[in-house]
Amino acid sequence: MRPDVEAMKADIEQSVALLRRRLDWDAALRKLDELNARVEDPTLWDDPEQAQAVSRDRSRLEAQVNAVREMERGVEDAVMLADMADEEGDEEALEGARADLKAIKERAARAELEALLSGEADGNDAYLEVNSGAGGTESNDWAGMLLRMYTRWARAHGYEVEVEAEEGGEQAGIKSATIQVKGPNAYGWLKSESGVHRLVRISPYDAAAKRHTSFASIGVSPVVDDAIEIDINPSDVRTDTYRASGAGGQHINKTDSAVRLTHVPTNTVVACQAGRSQHQNREQAWKMLRARLYELELQKREAAAQALADAKTDIGWGHQIRSYVLQPYQMVKDLRTNVETSDTQGVLDGDLDAFMGAALAARVGETRGSTVD
Repeated sequence: MRPDVEAMKADIEQSVALLRRRLDWDAALRKLDELNARVEDPTLWDDPEQAQAVSRDRSRLEAQVNAVREMERGVEDAVMLADMADEEGDEEALEGARADLKAIKERAARAELEALLSGEADGNDAYLEVNSGAGGTESNDWAGMLLRMYTRWARAHGYEVEVEAEEGGEQAGIKSATIQVKGPNAYGWLKSESGVHRLVRISPYDAAAKRHTSFASIGVSPVVDDAIEIDINPSDVRTDTYRASGAGGQHINKTDSAVRLTHVPTNTVVACQAGRSQHQNREQAWKMLRARLYELELQKREAAAQALADAKTDIGWGHQIRSYVLQPYQMVKDLRTNVETSDTQGVLDGDLDAFMGAALAARVGETRGSTVD
């Protein structure tokens, strides 16, 4: 066996062994058998909410088990192909086997991190909110760049993205926007992105071509399942309606269809303008408010909640979680994990996995490398 092939095989086997331990493999198989039996029981569907919860648990566990089995089979097939190609001197086939092993290795690394997504709401969809900081056009443009970055990341990973609300900047970018990211573990991956993001660049809006520093904040909340009860006193919520702006045709600009809810005790504000009617936007805004308040409750249960809350209090110096430097050099650095890369364009195009993975691992006490290749 070629040394590089043997090394990749060993790395994958180590990752798969770790996944088996984290899943508690034998217990996971027994649990899956139990869930399969429950799903096949017709009486389960007498309670639709419970049936949906069981189905979700079954699907999630089945996906984890199947992923491990597929990686194990994939390694065996790729190594067998590599050995045959080596014996026959077929370099093209050998290169194909190497490519297969590399893909499996990358999948195993991601699966390792996904195995850490065991939080109460990690498997849920997510709301991601972008707000520009002080600085007018510069910060608005930066907020728009961040919205594009996260949208590209989400779509590259097969997530569906829906724009719930957006307020454009006067000259460029956005003042604020909220999107819903739909797909497995969306909240688990995105939750560590909450905080202030700092950009340093030569301003395209400055005729003197001076270097500017801009700030924008990201907030992430889980979409709350109907099974999770969030008690909100309606008298604590102020409702405002206003004329929506942005995409949507003539209708969206002629009626006060947009809805803004303010939870007065916590000063939590959500807005929705994506629907075609005030009723649709009001219903969605209440879902978003429940998600935001649920996220506040989750924060209270975590040791890092206070630091996260502090980071959101001021969109400016001293509170940023990540710096994006485009001038006088190229560097994106996460100030919590020290992960950094010089591929700034790749990051701004949505290549965020290394940063998210390191933050996730640090959150559960794991360790990862500090430099992105």
